[in-house]
Amino acid sequence: MADEQTPKIREVRQSEDRFLASDVFESGRHTLPRRNGTGTYVEPAREIPVYHKCDVLIVGGGPAGTAAAWAAAQTGADVVLMERYNHLGGLSTGGLVIWIDRMTDWTGRQVIQGFAVDVLDRMPAAGLAGPPRADWGSKDPKKASYWGQRTAAFHGVVNWSPTLDPERLKLISQEMLLEKGVRLVFHSWAAVPIVADGAVQGVVFESKAGRQALMAKVVVDTTGDGDIFARAGAEFDTDIEEGDVHHSANTAFMLGGVDMDRWLAFRANEPEQYAQFAALGRERLGFFQPPYVSWRNDIALFLGPRQSGLSALDVDDMTELEIRSHRFMQSHCDFFLAEAPGFEGAYMLESAPQLGVRHTRRLGGVGKVLRSQWADGIALPDEVGVSPSVSLKYPVISVPYGALVPRKLDGLLAGGRHISCDANSHGFMREIPQCWLTGQAAGAAAALAVNAGVQPRGVNIADLQKELRRQGVFLNDPAEQNVALSTAHATGG
Repeated sequence: MADEQTPKIREVRQSEDRFLASDVFESGRHTLPRRNGTGTYVEPAREIPVYHKCDVLIVGGGPAGTAAAWAAAQTGADVVLMERYNHLGGLSTGGLVIWIDRMTDWTGRQVIQGFAVDVLDRMPAAGLAGPPRADWGSKDPKKASYWGQRTAAFHGVVNWSPTLDPERLKLISQEMLLEKGVRLVFHSWAAVPIVADGAVQGVVFESKAGRQALMAKVVVDTTGDGDIFARAGAEFDTDIEEGDVHHSANTAFMLGGVDMDRWLAFRANEPEQYAQFAALGRERLGFFQPPYVSWRNDIALFLGPRQSGLSALDVDDMTELEIRSHRFMQSHCDFFLAEAPGFEGAYMLESAPQLGVRHTRRLGGVGKVLRSQWADGIALPDEVGVSPSVSLKYPVISVPYGALVPRKLDGLLAGGRHISCDANSHGFMREIPQCWLTGQAAGAAAALAVNAGVQPRGVNIADLQKELRRQGVFLNDPAEQNVALSTAHATGG
C-alpha cells in the first residue's frame, strides 16, 4: 500500500477519560491524482417545485434523526424525515457501529431511556447480545472480565452496552416511525437550507426527481456534521481533542467465519502470545486493530484502523478514507486468517456503506456540555437528558437544552454528535445512545415549538421536560438532584 509506507502511528490507550484503546493512523498522503479544476460556474436561477410542507423536518435519519422524528410525531407534529441512504439508523446500521455504548451509570441504573428503551425492547433475542439486566452495575471480577471482553464492562463494572444485528435495527427503526405517521423520504440529499428573516424555513434537496423544496415550521439538523446549520450561517466549533479517537474516521467492516469465543480466550489467557501477535500486526500492517464482538459468535467487528489528518468535509479526503479502509479490510482479513486463533476460516463479509465519521463540526449553542462541569453533580435547569460519565470519579452528566439551540439562528434545532459541547465532552456525546438522547429532545422541542407558535429557543422548559418524561426519558428530580447526580461520589468513586 504505497500511501502507507511511512505512517505515523499513535496508540490511544484506555483511561479514565477515554473509552477505547486503538492505534490511530496518521498520514496526509493521497492515492488520488491531483485535481485540475479552476474558475467558477454560475448556476442559472430557476423556480423549484415544493415537494411537501410539514410542521417538523428532520434532516438525517441516523440515531439522532430517528429518535427526533419519533419524538416529534409523538408530540403531535406532522413530521418528515429526509435521509440520503435507503435506511434509518445511520452509523448504528449502515456504519456498522453495532456496539451501542453504555446507557447505564456506575450503579447499573439505565439513565439513557425513552427511545433507547423502546427501540432495543423491540429487538429479537437472536439480534441482540449483552449482559442480563440483573448484572448491570455488577463489580464481580468474573462477570466484569467476561463482559469486558465483550464491550459491556468498563472500569470493572458491567454495563448495558449491547451489540446488535444492524439489519434488524434498520427494519425496527423504519416501522417505529411509520407507526407514528412519519413521512420518510429516502435517497434524498438536503443541499441548501431555506433561510428568511433569520430563520430556517425548509431545505432545497436533490433526488432522482431533480431539485425540490421541502418547507417546514421547524427544521432539526441531525446530519451529524451540522450541514444545515453551518450552511444557514450558524456559529460552530471545529477544535479537537488530540489525545482521543473522537476526531478520527474510517469505514467499519465485519469478517465472517470466525470463532470469537476462541479468539477471546486467546487474548485473555495468553497475554504474552497476544502481545507478540499485536507486535507482528504492527510490523506487517503498520498498525494494529483488534476485533470486537458482534451479536453472533461467527462474526467479528472491526471499527478501525482509525485514521486522522483527513477531513470528512472534503470529498477527496473522504474518498481517500474509503480507499484505505477497503485495503485495510483485505490486509486485516489476510493477516488474521493466517495468524489469529479463531480466524482460520475467516472471510470478508461486509464493509460499511457509510463512512464512520466521528467529528466535523459542533454547534455554537446558547448552552454547552462542558468538561469543567463533569464533576459538579448538578442537574442543569434546562436538562433534557442524562448521560453516563466516563469514569467512576464523575457523577452522571446533565445535558442542557441550550446545547441544541443555535446562538442566533431561528427555526432550527440540532441533535446528535454535532450538538454544542467542548472537544473533550464530544468524546462521549457523539456516541449512539447520546445521539438518541439529544435527538429525542430536539424532536420533542421542535413539535412543542410548532404547537405553541414560538421559535425553538422560546420553548417552555418545564413543558419540554414534562413531555420528555411522558416519552420515558430519564431526567433528574429537581428536588433530589444533588443526591441523584452524586451516586458515584457516594460510593467512593
